[in-house]
Amino acid sequence: MQIAKSTFIRPGSNSTYGMVAVALSFFVFAYSSRFGQPSIIAYYALWFPLVLMDYRSVLGSYQKQLWLFAFGVFTCLSIFWSAVPSVTARAAIQYITHIVCALIAMRTLDIRTLTRGGIAGAGIVLIYSILFGYTAYDPLDGTYSFVGAFASKNQLGFYASLGIYFAFAAVFILGERRIWMVGAGIAGLLSTYCLLASQSATSVLTTGVVVALGIGMRAALFLSPRQRKRLFVVLTITGLAVAVAGVNLGGVGAVLGAFGKDATLTGRTYLWQQGIETAAQHPFFGVGYQAYWVQGFSEPERLWEEFFIESRAGFHFHNTFIEATVETGLIGVSLLVAILLTAVIGHLRRFLGDIRNDESYILLGVAALLMIRAFVEIDILNPYHVGSFLFYFTAGKLAMKTRAKRLVPLAPDDRLEFAPPVSWEQQISR
Repeated sequence: MQIAKSTFIRPGSNSTYGMVAVALSFFVFAYSSRFGQPSIIAYYALWFPLVLMDYRSVLGSYQKQLWLFAFGVFTCLSIFWSAVPSVTARAAIQYITHIVCALIAMRTLDIRTLTRGGIAGAGIVLIYSILFGYTAYDPLDGTYSFVGAFASKNQLGFYASLGIYFAFAAVFILGERRIWMVGAGIAGLLSTYCLLASQSATSVLTTGVVVALGIGMRAALFLSPRQRKRLFVVLTITGLAVAVAGVNLGGVGAVLGAFGKDATLTGRTYLWQQGIETAAQHPFFGVGYQAYWVQGFSEPERLWEEFFIESRAGFHFHNTFIEATVETGLIGVSLLVAILLTAVIGHLRRFLGDIRNDESYILLGVAALLMIRAFVEIDILNPYHVGSFLFYFTAGKLAMKTRAKRLVPLAPDDRLEFAPPVSWEQQISR
């Protein structure tokens, strides 16, 4: 009995395998600290064997993807000046191989398979947390919150955010019906429950912003690409004006107060200050990838004690840019930011310029979610994390040719002001 290679590696034809692989990868990302090395090996076993089936189509041409490896390669180079070379070497190898897995997934999965896998993966992760999770006390703000099977409510909130967004994308962007519509509804309700139970202000705010962005983009699809670009410029200017006015009128304090947060963001502003001071000591190259939060070093030990981190592990500066600067300096953070901005701007350009591009429509929301969370979390900075996996998947799709067709230029009189959404089948038939 022979099984066709397309069952595993051809986008669209491998939906079953791809969905299972994504779902299991999500579970490994969530609980690898619980299940240890066997779970990581299982993660690699999902993606690396695909290379043996057809390395050309699975790996593609890395000449067009070298920019995706820039930060990963720099983490490897930081071994040479790291304060703890052994820790940096281990983490850097894990990170670069994690990038490879994400890019293999990028080349072998289409957006519908990723979305279905995201729904299934988030659902499994949240169900496990409900069954085996617990409520923890936060000594900083004096509240109890449900953290699931994680050590942090923010991580539970992040998976809940992904569950809500992928459920929204499946129904309102991809138009899923029948069983997947029901599955998306169940996952959405489950994710909403976990999001509220976690009491993670970060996750609630970012989820609301990204879903609102998705709804706004849905409305923009009724406009022609030219009109979308004009509307985007107007909304950007208006949004900046509203944001400046809100800051000056105390809007930030009102929003934080609504979520029970103070102006220090539960001590994060102090933590950011400490991170900036540390980064200033090694401004260009940093102390080495993941070479700061090491037991036995005086500064991290002091911060662990001040923030009541008894495990003395799993802590960070709660800001991707500060954390990256401390570990890899201004050079490293510049490389990481370049990839992040490329992902956001690239998919935004595709969304604004194409008649209908569901891939960039969905991935723009993912990129926006990661960019917003980068100011308060480090989702894209660590290996075996769902954030970094989606980060490189999203950015990598820009290295592939888009399948969506572009609109024929309008006549000089520009009489066609509105263009209803066009399905893939209609585009292909044209």
